[in-house]
Amino acid sequence: MKADLVRKEMNRCGIAGTPFLFGVDFEKSNGFFVENPLKNASIPFVIGQTSNVRIPATPIPVPELKILRTDAEAYQQKFDTVHKGLLHGDSFLLNLTERTPILTNLTLEQIFWHSQAKYKLLLPGQCVCFSPESFVQIKNGEIFSYPMKGTLDATIPQAEQLLLDNYKEKCEHDTIVDLIRNDLNQIAVHVKVNRFRYMERVRTIHGEILQTSSEICGTLPQNWNHILGDLIFHLLPAGSISGAPKPATIRLIQEAEQIHRGYYTGVFGYFDGNNLDSGVLIRYIEKAGDCYFFRSGGGITVNSCAAEEYQEVLKKIYLPI
Repeated sequence: MKADLVRKEMNRCGIAGTPFLFGVDFEKSNGFFVENPLKNASIPFVIGQTSNVRIPATPIPVPELKILRTDAEAYQQKFDTVHKGLLHGDSFLLNLTERTPILTNLTLEQIFWHSQAKYKLLLPGQCVCFSPESFVQIKNGEIFSYPMKGTLDATIPQAEQLLLDNYKEKCEHDTIVDLIRNDLNQIAVHVKVNRFRYMERVRTIHGEILQTSSEICGTLPQNWNHILGDLIFHLLPAGSISGAPKPATIRLIQEAEQIHRGYYTGVFGYFDGNNLDSGVLIRYIEKAGDCYFFRSGGGITVNSCAAEEYQEVLKKIYLPI
């Protein structure tokens, strides 16, 4: 389905108070829309405590995930393109991503069933996502965003303090919070930061990782449900997986990455007729033929080091099982 049709359907169901599931790719070209999705499991999803499927009782083998090959040289070339743009002032923060071939003993369906994540989505035969990151939530006419920037291995001694004190990570988080505040100010009023740089733990098969998030909120217009699709699309792509300023940063991403991201780093969400919850499509495995690829990335600033950023990309290749 074309993305613009998704937007129109969101407006229609928002006015009627009809529940729906939606998804939009990073390029805002394509998407999906399912009306009354709790009665339709064609696209299985989990958002918080809401799901249209039940986990089967069938056990799975001990999860395995192996990186088949890495290409630090290719990443360096992309990084150099991005860093040149950053030095030139085309962007202040950019999310650079990688497509890494992997081998796993689990199917996309098994990964979906058994992953532990707040936002899970399965597009059968295409991809699975187990994301920890919210896009936006709408509750009682208020809109909330929870940008997640800053990652560190939780097993490192004094990891929390090291992450909070890291200058590069602090600059990255400051920039994304400012970007999200600006985004929300275009569709809401009384925008404010409720919580700044709080710590979250994400469990993986390799151990825990730490990530820092912030909570930003604003008040929507009274008729927000009549223009629900318009409001959400106005915020796309998500700031945390694009960068700032958005238009120039997206052009720089396309120049560096050279491939479409598709649903990776897009968004999906569920509207229950009154409120909406949505997630960013990160922590993402896609299938192409008989091959599997893990898509991962991280924020790049002028203070970034290519070798360190590439290691962060690889550390984000995990199964939260």
